[in-house]
Amino acid sequence: MTEATQANLLDGTAVAAEIRSEVAAGVAALTAAGGRAPGLAAVLVGDDPASRRYVGSKAKACEEVGMLSRVLTLPADLSQADLEATVDDLNADPAIDGILVQLPLPKQLDEDAILHRIDPGKDVDGFHPENVGHLWLDLPGFVPATPAGVMELLRRTGVELEGKHAVVVGRSHIVGKPMAALLLAENATVTVCHSRTRDLAAVCRRADVLVAAVGRAGMIGAEHVAPGAVVVDVGINVLTEREDVERFFAGDEKKLGAFERRGSVLIGDVDFHAAAANAAAITPVPGGVGPLTIAMLLVNTLTAGRRRQGLEIASAGEPGA
Repeated sequence: MTEATQANLLDGTAVAAEIRSEVAAGVAALTAAGGRAPGLAAVLVGDDPASRRYVGSKAKACEEVGMLSRVLTLPADLSQADLEATVDDLNADPAIDGILVQLPLPKQLDEDAILHRIDPGKDVDGFHPENVGHLWLDLPGFVPATPAGVMELLRRTGVELEGKHAVVVGRSHIVGKPMAALLLAENATVTVCHSRTRDLAAVCRRADVLVAAVGRAGMIGAEHVAPGAVVVDVGINVLTEREDVERFFAGDEKKLGAFERRGSVLIGDVDFHAAAANAAAITPVPGGVGPLTIAMLLVNTLTAGRRRQGLEIASAGEPGA
């Protein structure tokens, strides 16, 4: 951080490590009680490098906590019928408790049809309409991992939500909408902003808690952040132009040095140094929300394994308990 940055950092890496440790203990308790280790199957269609790395990191995380991991890599020209058959096989597989289909899929495939075909009890991504409905009705179900991770981060770092005004920038099915539902469930007053919102900065400045999930590098600046607000940056964007890096990270020798070495740097949807000058607390990118996404996927898979085996033995304080 530069000297001008005053905000406390919300350390997602540390919270994620804590959650992973709890999941590992939960898996050990499940097997000690006579159950089997939960199994997660990841379906990767095509050979996109970013998707391959992400699926690999999920598989590695499963193995580290003692879960079964299975990665199915399928050709990019796969037909809809063949992918549906793969999902059907996983739905019927008693060793598999969680199924995730890595997005985006090739253009010839119908993503909605595939996601809706997954057994809701194995839908650890929380994208099936049944789980979406359960979320909005405050019923048990699976919640998308990224907004669930944001809630764990806020809870474990002592951010009070009841009665506070939370503003979510972005209305995607994966983050924005479930984020709003989770904040409402904690008795926050929630505003959801989007591309048609008038005077976005003025709306954001009314937030006690501001969640940015819009997918635009550095879009949220100092003018969006009220003094003392908590800022959560869900975005992950890559800067490859020197001009952009120098604009967002002027004086940040660590970031500038990383750009010199690699030719790119990561930035969130928040202009970190500008926003941090006003915020009371803020998540960094990387090291903020990102690590929590996989951690909460593990939580969902453990929950699925327990439910399917009739051994719901979560301990107090554990996510989902």
